[in-house]
Amino acid sequence: MATSADSRRLSLPVVMAFASTALPIAAIGLVMGVYLPRFFAGQIGLSLAAVGGAFTIVRLLDMALDPLLGMAMDRTRSRLGRYRPWLILGAPIVMLAVYMLFMAQPGITELYLIGWLLVLYIGISILTLSQAAWAASLATDYHDRSRVYGVIQAVGVIGAILILLLPLAMGPKAAGAGGVHAMGWFCIFALPVTLALCTLITPERVNPETARDRVTLADYWALVKRPEMARLIFADLFMALGPGTTAALYLFFFHDARGYSAQQTGVLLVFFIAAGLLGSAFWGWLAQKIGKHRALITATLAYAVTQSALMLIPPATMALAIPGMMSVGFVSASFILIVRAMVADVADEVRLETGKERVGLLYALVTTTQKIGTAITVGISFTVLDVVGYNAAEGAVNTPAAIRGLEICYVFAPVIFVFFGGAAFIGWKLDAKRHGEIRRQLDERDALYDEAAIIESVSNRPATVTPAGGG
Repeated sequence: MATSADSRRLSLPVVMAFASTALPIAAIGLVMGVYLPRFFAGQIGLSLAAVGGAFTIVRLLDMALDPLLGMAMDRTRSRLGRYRPWLILGAPIVMLAVYMLFMAQPGITELYLIGWLLVLYIGISILTLSQAAWAASLATDYHDRSRVYGVIQAVGVIGAILILLLPLAMGPKAAGAGGVHAMGWFCIFALPVTLALCTLITPERVNPETARDRVTLADYWALVKRPEMARLIFADLFMALGPGTTAALYLFFFHDARGYSAQQTGVLLVFFIAAGLLGSAFWGWLAQKIGKHRALITATLAYAVTQSALMLIPPATMALAIPGMMSVGFVSASFILIVRAMVADVADEVRLETGKERVGLLYALVTTTQKIGTAITVGISFTVLDVVGYNAAEGAVNTPAAIRGLEICYVFAPVIFVFFGGAAFIGWKLDAKRHGEIRRQLDERDALYDEAAIIESVSNRPATVTPAGGG
């Protein structure tokens, strides 16, 4: 018998406890994308090309690991659950890598940066994949998923805000490497606290599988070629390319091209991230009202307008830059939130048709596109800036041509990328009505599976359940 949507709706305390780990994960991600490249280029003394090359190499190496992690998670069956053990495993890996990178001293080599970046990205992959896959099995209703992933996004925004406020609160002590060191300690202490909240409070139900054959390369490519998944992978890649470009170039753009002080760039970033808190709530709500795919198309159009408008703001004008950055941050909050919720819907469809749990592998596909996007943006953007003669060193004076190249990369390239991402959802079929029917059939089959397991345990006779839609 189908379960009502109201009975599937998770309580807010459970959702908040589960989402808590997004706080340090988002904080680390923001520092990695915005502060670490400049830290290693400006404070540690590595060249722009070396830093860009290191991030690119690590992303290319790391992204091959995600599908393997996803497959391993989907096959995990333990007393702690399927995804909980992986979340616990990832925390110490991340904490160690954060210490080695955020506390780095001048004199390190590019090889040191590559090695510890790889460790950090592996740990982050474990944390993000296990949390995203766990969320898909935790929230099963089409609309409640928008709510749950919205809360995860909002908690992540809070983490990003806190990490941004930290150097501002430190004042002069945050100058140079001091701010990055403080951010590192914040993340190291926050991760185990939030991990305890999540793993001790959140329940985990392992979905039954009616087919238990091992995943093969053919299964992997079958998922990639599914029309819905192919669209999500394409869209996620281009939606990662847009904000990824702005993250890597943010400090350079606002400080060198637009004339804002280091403290003002920090303030602007706080407003940008804070607007994402409102954006997470709004886009989660809009997705429930008009459907996830329509909300994403709307968001991509809004992003083009808000991002382009940044060039109309006169340099060093905080009164206009603050609302400008808030509008971009408000819209940008929609991309990862809604795509992740849509992947969960596809995972339900896959499980109904095949009887196999593939949610971890499906999320690995989109996290891989995120990594490809950030690898492309950091590597290519830094290389382009190097070619046009942009100098990232502290106190360097850049030519007008170098500044113009920086502005074009920061403002207009992301708009083009995000437009392509939004176009992928034209004609999307897996809406609330279709997903409701999928969940109804899954709930009925899962109930039969549970009943068969009881009969088998009592009678010692095997009982099977045939998956709907094929074997």
